[in-house]
Amino acid sequence: MNIIQHTKEVIRTVRQQTNRAILFYSCGKDSITLIDLMSKEFDEVICVFMYFVKGLDHVEIFIKDLQKRYPNVKVIQKPHWNLTYIHKTGLYCVPDPKIKLKKLKDIDEEVRAETGIEWSFFGMKKADSLHRRVMLMGYENESINEKTQKAYPLSLWRNGEVLAYIKNRNLPSPIIYGKKASNGIGFNVDCLLFLRDRFPGDYERIINAYPMSEVILYQYDQQNGVK
Repeated sequence: MNIIQHTKEVIRTVRQQTNRAILFYSCGKDSITLIDLMSKEFDEVICVFMYFVKGLDHVEIFIKDLQKRYPNVKVIQKPHWNLTYIHKTGLYCVPDPKIKLKKLKDIDEEVRAETGIEWSFFGMKKADSLHRRVMLMGYENESINEKTQKAYPLSLWRNGEVLAYIKNRNLPSPIIYGKKASNGIGFNVDCLLFLRDRFPGDYERIINAYPMSEVILYQYDQQNGVK
């Protein structure tokens, strides 16, 4: 059984229990691949995009394409759970000690309650890290956690195989903020450099929402002689 067959088997195993599913969608390579496979099996897929600042142009491009490409896909946008830590501690903003801290599972539970969908899908792979490898090896078919009703159909894939799938099927190229495999949108140099260079309007939106984050690239520019 090759990796695509394995992924389809995992998806179809869950499909036998429900015709609707949740996918946590990041505009990255794993979620781009996974939604292409899931959309062919489920009647409806709710994609959950977790934002740091809502309405960024480079993200909206992906979301509009996603909904046009797959008519059975709906997108829900939620504040990223990391924002609760950022706002509570006052990282790049005024602290609010009353904020209740959240984790990914809290966002998952919120979406399940709002949609009535019982199963959630994630793009995590064994190749991502030792922690994920150990976690996934403990699940049915190294992909399905029946207890929590969570599925990880790409568990056996490697990054190169994911990128090859995207290229071969002419899917949108993933957003890549930096060289690190796990680098997503957030308050880091790679992400902010990408936005300042390619989507300056989005960079300004982030600075307007979190004025103190401007220090990140200020320090970078000072250290690297950027004028």
